[in-house]
Amino acid sequence: MSKISRDNLQESIAAVVEGTKKKKRKFTESIELQIALKNYDPQKDKRFAGTVRLMHVPKPKMKVCILGDQVHCDQAKALDLPCMDADSLKKLNKDKKLVKKLAKRYSAFLASDTLIKQIPKILGPGLNRAGKFPAPMSHSDSMSNKVDETRATIKFQLKKVLCLSTCIGHANMTEEQLYQNISLAINFLVSLLKKNWQNVRALYIKSTMGKSIRIY
Repeated sequence: MSKISRDNLQESIAAVVEGTKKKKRKFTESIELQIALKNYDPQKDKRFAGTVRLMHVPKPKMKVCILGDQVHCDQAKALDLPCMDADSLKKLNKDKKLVKKLAKRYSAFLASDTLIKQIPKILGPGLNRAGKFPAPMSHSDSMSNKVDETRATIKFQLKKVLCLSTCIGHANMTEEQLYQNISLAINFLVSLLKKNWQNVRALYIKSTMGKSIRIY
């Protein structure tokens, strides 16, 4: 974060948060980090991808579905989480449209480690193509911790364009929590880049309905 002064970033965060208070919305605005890269050729250069767990959950309402065995499905129901067992997945008959619909309905999936190896066989490559292949979960894991961890994890992935954006928080978080999340996200992103800061053209933060504020 040597390139961005703490004071400037804190001022920008305060301005974004202030913007969310001016007009009360019927939903909680998300706050995202927008990134413009340079000196990258997505056609030739190796495309990077990486995930990092933020200190504070940016999307508390993110929908996580459990693909589980009997034990995990019972636990999911007790926690009021959506779940599907192997039989429900088999009913999709590898139908591409139905698998696509499933991938769209949830932001992420967790699967019992006993079931995870069978998922490509049962569903085909649909979840993988959507970038939502489930993370494994064993019976010794705490399901609620695993779900929190999933909700706190963000992904950076270079595709065909040099602009990326990711949700790093929401309007109900404190400015310090937002600062910690943004710092962590930027440091991680820069570590993924070929020439680190030399590949960063600009960084902005923005709330759902607010205007972008340039921080670098």
